[in-house]
Amino acid sequence: MIDQEYMAQAIRLAKRGIYSTAPNPNVGCVIVNQGVVVGTGWHRRAGEPHAEVTALREASDRAQGADVYVTLEPCSHHGRTPPCADALLAAGVKRVIVAMQDPNPLVAGQGLERLRAAGITVETGVLEEQARALNPGFISRMQRGRPWVRVKLASSLDGRTAMASGESKWISSEAARQDVQRLRARSSAIVTGIGTVVADDPSLNVRLEAAQLYGVEPVRQPLRVVLDTRLRMSAQARMLSMPGDTLVLTGIQSSARQQALLDSGAEVAVIDAELGRLKPDAVLRFLAARGINEVLLECGPMVAGAVLKHGLVDELIIYLAPHVMGDAAQGLFHLPGLEQMKDRIALEWTDVRQVGTEMRITARPG
Repeated sequence: MIDQEYMAQAIRLAKRGIYSTAPNPNVGCVIVNQGVVVGTGWHRRAGEPHAEVTALREASDRAQGADVYVTLEPCSHHGRTPPCADALLAAGVKRVIVAMQDPNPLVAGQGLERLRAAGITVETGVLEEQARALNPGFISRMQRGRPWVRVKLASSLDGRTAMASGESKWISSEAARQDVQRLRARSSAIVTGIGTVVADDPSLNVRLEAAQLYGVEPVRQPLRVVLDTRLRMSAQARMLSMPGDTLVLTGIQSSARQQALLDSGAEVAVIDAELGRLKPDAVLRFLAARGINEVLLECGPMVAGAVLKHGLVDELIIYLAPHVMGDAAQGLFHLPGLEQMKDRIALEWTDVRQVGTEMRITARPG
């Protein structure tokens, strides 16, 4: 049980990087010598010291002969920083307890083997499930070649997201909207469709202070991604004047329209389209190639229905408000072709809690 207790502490430390480490994984480390914690660390940001190095610096000479608890396998390759496995060897630690193996093909067990080959006792699998929950996006990108996809929606009790006129402010309460800010802050990218941009002209930025995000400065603004098959994006869109980067993904070549967006600070890329729409899997592969771990979709029923139909949704987060909006209002998903009970898309509840006046429902496709 002692190993689990120290690993739980390392996991709590790792969570402090949830708003800042992307594209790197969240990692925490605890160093224990003769029952005393002598060093702790967590990875803050890509390019900065890894959790093990921070903990070793704090432990100093007391790392000699110590036990090291780390939530992810120590790296064995030179990236932006030197290998953590080498740092542990140089410190003379006795035992390394790892929650999970690194899914990165550049590591994938090599760090553990390097430690074992040097005579260090290595144990794995301690609180592995909790450790995996720290990095769903990083694991997904390494193993599936695409980010972890969350779809955020706000709806009335009768499943409506906007009135027939398009009016949607505000379905949810201020408390729910603040909760969404944390979802944005942990995401590498926020994806929306051009329909939402035309209707709402959203900012899609994080409006939280560093003190609300474990104090990490500066607050990281996720990449804003607009799916715009026919390149209708206005060069005066509000998000283009916000801090952070905006990427417009389109299916057509139009030098004049592209140049107008480029002049306004956007990036434009052409990707595969099919039947007049961008292919959802092509969008996710493109984002994965840019190091995007977690995607938050804040979109209308067309985009939400498309990614759900293609089996590309990992989590649905729905803020269910205590009111009804009627038959003419817009629904959550555009899903034509579901005509019989056997056609239903099964979901599994993973969390239900009240946020403000709403019920926040988290579900995963079954």
